[in-house]
Amino acid sequence: MLSDLKRIIDQISRDRGFDKRLLIEAIEEAVASAARKRLGSRRDIEVRYNEEYGEVEIFQFRSVVENAEDEQTEIALEEAVRLDPEVQLGDELGEKMDKIEDLGRIAAQSAKQVIIHKMKDAEREVIYEMFKGRIGEVVSGIVQRFERGNMIVNLGRTDAVLPKDQQIPKRSFKQGDRIRAFLQEVRQTTRESQLILSRTCDDFLAKLFQMEVPEIAEGIVKIMGVSREPGFRAKIAVSSMETDVDPVGACVGMKGSRVQNVVQELQGERIDIVTWSPDPAKYVYNALAPAHVSMVRVDEESQSLLVVVPNDQLSLAIGRQGQNVRLASRLLGWRIDVKSEQRYENLEDEGYQSLLSLEGIEEPLADQLFAKGILSVHELAKASVETLVVLRAIDEEMAERLIDAAKQAAEDAPDYASRTEAEGVEEAEGAEGAEEVEVGQNSEDAAGEQLEDQAADEPAKQVEENTAAPAEESEDAPAEGDMPEGGGQTPENTETEEEK
Repeated sequence: MLSDLKRIIDQISRDRGFDKRLLIEAIEEAVASAARKRLGSRRDIEVRYNEEYGEVEIFQFRSVVENAEDEQTEIALEEAVRLDPEVQLGDELGEKMDKIEDLGRIAAQSAKQVIIHKMKDAEREVIYEMFKGRIGEVVSGIVQRFERGNMIVNLGRTDAVLPKDQQIPKRSFKQGDRIRAFLQEVRQTTRESQLILSRTCDDFLAKLFQMEVPEIAEGIVKIMGVSREPGFRAKIAVSSMETDVDPVGACVGMKGSRVQNVVQELQGERIDIVTWSPDPAKYVYNALAPAHVSMVRVDEESQSLLVVVPNDQLSLAIGRQGQNVRLASRLLGWRIDVKSEQRYENLEDEGYQSLLSLEGIEEPLADQLFAKGILSVHELAKASVETLVVLRAIDEEMAERLIDAAKQAAEDAPDYASRTEAEGVEEAEGAEGAEEVEVGQNSEDAAGEQLEDQAADEPAKQVEENTAAPAEESEDAPAEGDMPEGGGQTPENTETEEEK
């Protein structure tokens, strides 16, 4: 039975990669357990492996007494003398069992289970020592099978598990496919799988770029941040340590070859590569690409950014279901609020703010009211229910509630529309008075003052008025052909117009 035991031990130890002493100890413990089952649990049994002969030897030890009452623990002196003539009362006599095969089938099965258990423990320890230093690396394996949604991947020496929540959604592998994944965790446990893989973590994308881009591996280009929505879209920020190396170009590669290799490994996930910047305003400008950014307002205290984009770029900046701005926010680690130019202008309007102060009115509804010509709570208080119900998300009950709330708010709030009209009238009257005074003046200084005080969008009209008045009042004005170039203006007035 055990004639080839030594060869089997050497072969198994070599194939499994652990010390053969572990297997010998497992065999000794297994045979001891089997012997106790066969001969009695109270027996003092010792098992030794004889490496010279490749045999397992079983010894039982019993106390030498005058008359043995318990066969499992005692041996009579007369019988002990036949085994060892020099034995004396009270000695511990060891006796070798000649036929290990006599242990029986049940005992042999028990020994087999113990050996298997010990071998698994030894192999588990070997696997742990082998992979504990490889956490954070990308490993390659072959899909073996699926268990309740989890993917079992054969890495050669052992199997690893790719949990369902770490798999890219809507991307399928079948048995026998080769797969690469990020080694996320190595456990030292007896029940669960030891190696846990991931294909959805941000580090997996970073490692793939490190494998594809030599500049990243050499440290010339650094990955400053990664944000992903696995299977759909990702953003990666890169920076160059050398001024003559373009970090984005290095990651894209010739004709996009490098980034395409990463995209294929991720089965079609879109990847935006942006340039990192220490300035949050410039960083968010790059991160929101391909959308164009008009203005950025930075609030460092609350770690938030107000980003203003052209009206036709708003949907592009936000992305499908907010995906683009969400990824950019994760990439920066700042809160990003995106507004269109029109809405930003509305937010600066006092009447618009008065509408937002009413309960039940958010920015989208306030935009609709503004588009309808309702520019403040005063105008909303005067509006009819029929005017409001044509707007989306407003029924008759809500329209009545908003009108009532506007009437109450209008009592305390200033009438922004009336105030704006009054201010406009005052500005217009002031402009007319100034124009009449300046037209009546005939001196060069008065003409210069007029050019400085008039609005910038009417320089031609101002010059014409300033030059025409002296010509009409003076009888000795030169003829048109004799007037100097510039319509009769003095050199000072000409210079003032150019400056203007």
